[in-house]
Parts: sequence; C-alpha cells; structure tokens
Amino acid sequence: MLKTTTKLLVTTALLAGLATTANAAKTYKWKLATTWGSTLTPFIDSPNNMAKLVEEMSDGQFKIRVDAANKHKAAFGILDMVKGGQYDMGHSASYYWKGKDIDTLPFTTMPFGMTAPEQYAWFYYGGGLELMQKAYKKHKVLSFPGGNTGNQMGGWFRKEIKSLDDLKGLKMRIPGFAGEVMAKLGVQVTNIAPGELYTSLERSTIDALEWVGPGMDIKMGFHKIAPYYYTGWHEPATELQFLVNKKSYNKLPKHLQQILLTAMKVSSYDMYIQNYHMSSEAWSTMTSEFPNIKIKTFPKPVMDAMKKANKELLVEKAKDHPLLKEVLDSQAAYQKKAREWTKMSDYLYLKDNL
Repeated sequence: MLKTTTKLLVTTALLAGLATTANAAKTYKWKLATTWGSTLTPFIDSPNNMAKLVEEMSDGQFKIRVDAANKHKAAFGILDMVKGGQYDMGHSASYYWKGKDIDTLPFTTMPFGMTAPEQYAWFYYGGGLELMQKAYKKHKVLSFPGGNTGNQMGGWFRKEIKSLDDLKGLKMRIPGFAGEVMAKLGVQVTNIAPGELYTSLERSTIDALEWVGPGMDIKMGFHKIAPYYYTGWHEPATELQFLVNKKSYNKLPKHLQQILLTAMKVSSYDMYIQNYHMSSEAWSTMTSEFPNIKIKTFPKPVMDAMKKANKELLVEKAKDHPLLKEVLDSQAAYQKKAREWTKMSDYLYLKDNL
C-alpha cells in the first residue's frame, strides 16, 4: 500500500511539473483596438510601448497585436468590442462612453478638476482605481490609466471670443462633460473622430475645436485656419485608458497578469512625459514660426458662466446616478486636500520665479 501511495505521489508531482512547464511554454496572443490612427503620436505610442514591454518582459510568451482605428474602422466602438470579446484589450478615453454609461465619465478628466499629478495620486493612492473597476464591472471589463496629456488647451477658434454672445450658435468639437457645459451656454457641440478634425474645420463644418496642446496640435495644422488659441479649463488632466476583457485577463497566468499591469503603468506615465516634452518643443517652434497665432484666455464673465454651468450640471447628473456621485465626491474631496500642497509646491514656486 505504501509503495502504491508513493507511486501516486511521484506521478502526481511529475504531472504537476509537466503542467507547470506546459503553462510556462504556452504563448498567449491578444489583440488590442485603439481609438487612434496609426500615426497619432503620442496616443498610439502608449499601447505600442505597452505591447512591446509585455513581449520583452514575458520573453515572448505574451504578445499583443495593436490595431489602430484605420484598421478596425470603429474609433468610438472600443468599449463594445472589448466587452464583446472581439478584442482582448482597447485603448481609448473613458469620457467617450458618457452617452452609454455616465458613470464612466469622470475617469478621463473633469472641467476645473485635478491636475495630472493630483489625479494620478487619486488613482493609485486615493481610491480612484477601485472606483474605476466598480464602474466598469457591469461591462465585464477592467480599466486602467492609459496615458495623460496634462492640462489641455481650450481650443482653436476662427473668431475671438469676447463675450457669452460669441458662444451662442458656435459649432464646436468638444467631447466629455465640457461639451455639455458648452452646450448649456449655447454652443452647438459635436464629437468628431481625430482623423476628420482638420477637414471639418477647413470646410466650416465646425467653427472651433479643442484637441490637446502644442505637441499634438502643431501636426494637425489647425493654426492655419483658426488663429485664436485659448488656454485651458475643461481638461486639466486628460487620462486615456486601457480596457481589458475580464474573461481574457482571468485566463492569464498570474505572472503574465503582473507583467501586463506593470507594462500598462509604465507606458502610461511615459506618455505623460513624452507629451510634456512634445508640447515644450512644439510651443518653441510655434512662437517663432507662426506669429499669427494669438494666445487668449476666456474673458472672466465667460469663465464664470462656465463654472456656474459646470456646477449646475454636476448636481443634475449626480442626482440620479449614485455611483457617479460617489466618484465625483471622491474626486472633489481628494482635489481639495491635494490642491493645498499643489499651491505650496508648484503654484507659489512658479509665482515667485516667473
């Protein structure tokens, strides 16, 4: 009996070892769909760099193919494709789904909200990441930070905005909650895929648009059509997102899950750094080569009206959406606390050294 038991234990151990070896040798191949075109740097760089890191850190065991929007032809269909399993992953922006699920809205950025360092701190140490998983649980996907642009510019306008009357009837591309704020002030708001922005502005389909900042805007050529460049208010910390099909994720061995999480985090922060560098370089070029660009800040009455509309809309939206309210309350509380340090560390330093 003892010999039989010993043989069984040895056999079980051998089978377990073979299973472990087989699991280690198995190659996992995923597909990722992005909202961005194949040349839209640095947005497309974040998923590309993530996929490269995953393959290198897993020694080729885990490979992710990145499909740009010009391949799958569904720039704003990323959530549905990942949710449905056509793609294992996606790279997009959470506020694109506000019409489908308003609870997902705040995870990109909010008007007059946190700066990028404040928001990253909220995500990773202030409960933001847990709230994001809670919001996406109903879609059976996981969501993670996917790269930040920092404070975005307020947009390119054909004509100067001198008063609230200049906003009434203005046709503008501006997504997210900021679009609703602008609509409340009389703007005709639309959301247009990145690849169609220049043509829409050129053909007067729209009168104004916001995109990102100098680093990305200079390549788009908006300054050739709309010379008034306004400073930001609406997207102080625009965080892109990685979406992960939960079923696909759960099939990964633990070590590959950890590799994926690490690669997403590294590539996301790298995009933030890259975009900051790009904007610094581009702004230097724009000021010297394109003197026609006129930097403007929205007049105080316009800014005050934006803030008022924003507050009213927040109360209105949160009233019927308890999870949205929970997220907004969490962001507001964290922003209030973190902003005191931001003032002391960044604002007062800049104020005294400019």
